[in-house]
Amino acid sequence: MPAITRSVLWLSFFAAILLAWAWMFMMARMMGVDWIGRPMEMMQMGDMPMMQMTTFGALFPMWAIMMAAMMLPTMVPTLRSYEDLMTSANGTRAGWLGVLLGYFVVWVGFAALIAVAQIALMASGLIDDLGIANSLWFAGLLFIVVGLFQFTRAKEICHGVCHSPGMYFLGHWKTGFGGGLRMGLGLGAFCVGCCWGFMALGFVGGVMSLLWMGLATLFMVVEKLPQIGHYVTKPMGVLLILAGIGCAVYGVIA
Repeated sequence: MPAITRSVLWLSFFAAILLAWAWMFMMARMMGVDWIGRPMEMMQMGDMPMMQMTTFGALFPMWAIMMAAMMLPTMVPTLRSYEDLMTSANGTRAGWLGVLLGYFVVWVGFAALIAVAQIALMASGLIDDLGIANSLWFAGLLFIVVGLFQFTRAKEICHGVCHSPGMYFLGHWKTGFGGGLRMGLGLGAFCVGCCWGFMALGFVGGVMSLLWMGLATLFMVVEKLPQIGHYVTKPMGVLLILAGIGCAVYGVIA
């Protein structure tokens, strides 16, 4: 029975990820954007009604689903680490679910914050209704800010927890669903601190760009892998800063 329960939970976990990606694809189609987040030709859209994502009531669910699509895959090492401690530290499947729920609750909270940020950026004219930067200067600034963050102490601390969740569990271990929930909330907070910048970069190419979502998810997964995660953080920072400088220079000469 424990093996069956484990299999069902893991299959449900991966099914939720696939469902979130499928939902994002459908939302992109309803908004009339292609896989890179740009408006499709009207002749391709036919009579399909176009969804307007300009209010909190529309943006918050979109970002919450996006958090599920992008961040749940990065949680696999964390859930595996919890499983490794289930026997030696009296962990339970209820605790496993608590960790998962706590983690996702924090990211849903972040979804609310970034939805408000998107509304403010649209009101200021810095991004359009599709969440795409209207200015190369603004896009360049986002690249540089996120790139510089990769070299900060805050990034190092948050990434250290995300990269080695087993150490966090050993230092904050609580049993049962409630204990798992508390640990999940803590891990989620560190994960937001580690990865917020890659969510903000959605405003460069469009928050409904499936290409951006896929690339950002891939990098965040790699960044949390135990063997290689520490080796990609600062090189990515360099690339982001160079991209920001490139945007700024192009903005001058264009």
